[in-house]
Amino acid sequence: MSMQIVSLVQGSAEWHAHRAKHFNASDAPAMMGCSSYKTRSELVKELATGLSGEVDAATQRRFDDGHRFEALARPLGEEIIGEDLSPCVGVKGKYSASFDGLTFMNDQALEHKTLNKSLREAMHEGCTGTDLPLQYQVQMEHQAMVSGCERILFMASEWTGDGQLIEERHCWYEPDAELRAQIIAGWEQLEKDVAAYDPAAERPAPVVAEPVESLPAVVVEISGDLTVGGNLPAFGNALRNFIERIPKQPSNDQDFANAEAAAKALKKIEEGIRTRKADALSKFVPVEEAFRLMDDYAGMARTARLATEKLVTAEKDRLRTGLVTGAQQDLDAHVAALNKRLGTNWLPRIAGGFAETIKGLKSLDSMRDKVAVALTNAKHEANQQACRLEANRQHLVQDDGDWIALFADFATVGTKAAEDFQALASLRIGNHKQAEAQRLEVQREQIRKEEAARLEREAAEAERKRIQAQAQQEQAAIAQAQQSGELAQPVAQDLKGLVAHKAAEDLAGVDAQEAITAAQASAAADNGPLLTLGQLNTRMEGLGLGKISAATLEHHGIAFSKERSAVQITEANARRLMLLLSLGYRKLADDLQAVNA
Repeated sequence: MSMQIVSLVQGSAEWHAHRAKHFNASDAPAMMGCSSYKTRSELVKELATGLSGEVDAATQRRFDDGHRFEALARPLGEEIIGEDLSPCVGVKGKYSASFDGLTFMNDQALEHKTLNKSLREAMHEGCTGTDLPLQYQVQMEHQAMVSGCERILFMASEWTGDGQLIEERHCWYEPDAELRAQIIAGWEQLEKDVAAYDPAAERPAPVVAEPVESLPAVVVEISGDLTVGGNLPAFGNALRNFIERIPKQPSNDQDFANAEAAAKALKKIEEGIRTRKADALSKFVPVEEAFRLMDDYAGMARTARLATEKLVTAEKDRLRTGLVTGAQQDLDAHVAALNKRLGTNWLPRIAGGFAETIKGLKSLDSMRDKVAVALTNAKHEANQQACRLEANRQHLVQDDGDWIALFADFATVGTKAAEDFQALASLRIGNHKQAEAQRLEVQREQIRKEEAARLEREAAEAERKRIQAQAQQEQAAIAQAQQSGELAQPVAQDLKGLVAHKAAEDLAGVDAQEAITAAQASAAADNGPLLTLGQLNTRMEGLGLGKISAATLEHHGIAFSKERSAVQITEANARRLMLLLSLGYRKLADDLQAVNA
């Protein structure tokens, strides 16, 4: 979906109606909880009710100056970009953005702000968009998402009343995919919060302590005849009523402000009573009842003050703890739902860090805003991990089978980026296939050897039977010839001995061949331990045969293997090589001796 340009006059009724139906770039910083002009709670209320705060004269002047500076700065932006810029409003789905300037191809944009202290500090020589305060990055990322532009020129300038440039600074902002994903997730969560908005939970009054009731000043009059006058009974009643009205369980910023103000007033009352008491004591008049009442009232004020101060601290801690634990429970439930979708608990529990998010904050509203943004970001990160797990799990289901068995650590490696995971999967599957092919080849070779051995045993047994049958036939023929008188008995006996001896020799030859074959098979099955090329060379140097390389092994037809580029040779092949080399050196020495002779 590409951006659609809409023709609207900023500030018109149509413009306001358009903003009410879309998520706007200028509201994105408030949605992300990083705006210096509007809180997230205020944005939720505004979108839910359609009511926005009145613009005062100072704010309107700031808006007017901003528009005037923007118009003056646009030609400077065109000179930097090298193309004409047109201010416009663009829409992409439910997202909208106003542009201070956009090129004809929508590939570059201009965002202008009035130069202020924070921007001067951020926009140093050689700065980029990532050096800007987050609220400006969020606004421009939203603009880039709507327009599809490749980069945005961020310009901040200040002008005189008659249009003379005082100062101008600029830098380029380029889109950030991760920030964009957070913005999209943030708008989705804000949309849910707007739908769940409850007007009854709002307190329109500003969080300022209500005026503390002024209790009558303690008056103690002591006459010469020890008559005590003043208003202690009336003061006591007023103090009791005042204490009764202190919030017993503050639940919002207004209650906390009232309770804290009451505690401060009680401290002043306590100090005032002590002062009046000291004044009375200075007159050395024994007015026990007046002093007792004054002590009681001072103690009453002190007890109420301490209790209120403890209550404020305890309730703030309770609400702060509830806010943090509630957000963590929400995040835990979200992770559990994702694991249910995945079909297994691949996603671990995610610590949202909400306590750290609200550290140092005093206002409950500001805490709620910060926690809401942190919760949205944590859910977004969990969603991203779940999507990567799903995609990577699907990658393991291939035409030749499902390879999940090779990934006992899938919960860890499954969250890798698709390209990285696919490379890992290719390596593991390739290694497994190679190992499996080697195993099958060894198995087939073993079967072939067993079959060959069986055939040899059968052939040997058949040869034994043939030899025995032939010997029996010859013995029978000799016996028949002896009976018919064709052979004399001594000759017949000699012939029978020869036949038996020959049969025994033939059977022994068959047995010997079978033993040799069995020995060869046993030797082939057990070639001894593996030696590295370094170990082999050490042994050969000890025999005076020198060092060799893998090329020498290949030249002599000696089989070897490689493990992580290290050459390995069996003990049997090592002995065979050393024998070959030893015989070769001996023949060479004999040839040299013959030549010299």
